[in-house]
Amino acid sequence: MTFSQKLKELGLTLPEVAKPVAAYIPAVRTDSIVYSSGQLPMAAGTLKYKGRLGDNISLEEAYEAARMCAMNALAAVCAEAGGIDAIERIVRVTGYVNSTPEFTEQPKVVNGASELMLAIFGDAGRHARSAVGVSSLPLGAPVEVELIVKLK
Repeated sequence: MTFSQKLKELGLTLPEVAKPVAAYIPAVRTDSIVYSSGQLPMAAGTLKYKGRLGDNISLEEAYEAARMCAMNALAAVCAEAGGIDAIERIVRVTGYVNSTPEFTEQPKVVNGASELMLAIFGDAGRHARSAVGVSSLPLGAPVEVELIVKLK
């Protein structure tokens, strides 16, 4: 089964590539590697989740926000790569979690992105990862995700 078939089987559709909110481009390709810029939980130009873990957003909401970020990052990568079936594997996922100093479950939030990559790509979705707590993110987003992907 191709990755595009798997995406369809999961009932998922890649969103349009989110417009940058500052001076950068959504993804950059260097040889067979594509790096996404950090992606927020945006849909149709609107931030769908806002808040800070340990303060005013739940772990469940932030998990869903991380999934949305990952879909946006994947859309940026696929636009640069020429489609999802050009991907060989997910190399790295980095997640930044807007959280209070007391909140220590950043890995559970970023699992939203990681588990999505595994669902779509299977063994090729296994990746290195960081889940980092930060004091704030652009536009008040609860999470930001970036991908590094190897192409075929």
